[in-house]
Amino acid sequence: MRAAVVRYNGHMSSKTVDHLAMAPWGAGRAARPSSAGATVLVVPGLNGSGPTHWQTIWQIRHPEFRRVEQASWDRPRLGDWASALERAVRRHRRVILVAHSLGCALVAHWARRGSTAGVSSALLVAPADVERPGAPSALRSFAPMPLQPLPFPSWVVASRDDPHATLARARAFADAWGARFLDAGPCGHINAESGHGEWADGEALLEEIRRSGRASPAWRVAGGLEGERT
Repeated sequence: MRAAVVRYNGHMSSKTVDHLAMAPWGAGRAARPSSAGATVLVVPGLNGSGPTHWQTIWQIRHPEFRRVEQASWDRPRLGDWASALERAVRRHRRVILVAHSLGCALVAHWARRGSTAGVSSALLVAPADVERPGAPSALRSFAPMPLQPLPFPSWVVASRDDPHATLARARAFADAWGARFLDAGPCGHINAESGHGEWADGEALLEEIRRSGRASPAWRVAGGLEGERT
């Protein structure tokens, strides 16, 4: 089954999010812990997330958020990064993972052997294609990208002009992971450099996941959004 797909024009207001309903995730899969009250665990990518990145801004706005800290942000090694994510997850009873770029690849690798039972859901933004032509050599240990279904509800948000992954590749990741797919339009790498410093749309989406208290988020078309389930 392919991912559920929703397209929007890059300006998703809180009012729009309120029109989006929740639907069952993964028929036949084991029940997941509720997202209500779960700790938001921020998972940055290569070079971390600087002071103008939305992940950092969200943490400032929400002091209860926590971040996975890596010993080396510019020389990532999959084993080291996965161990850091494992330790961070184990510190909390339930978590919502919020990953960006290489952090999405990290989550996909870690989910194969990590302590996933406490993960309520995951928001995976602008996943970097670690196998793309010209990918930095620093990403080598993260290749190939895992294509096994994730054992928790997840959403992939991707851009049509992301220099680090084509929309087709991001959609393929979502399909393989069993994730819901959100086409964000032409938004670059969805970071500060692409003009998404605060990224209010993403924050509204995360708030819906947290507020719903449901373990199985999925977009349902409403409020004028063009969408499809494939």
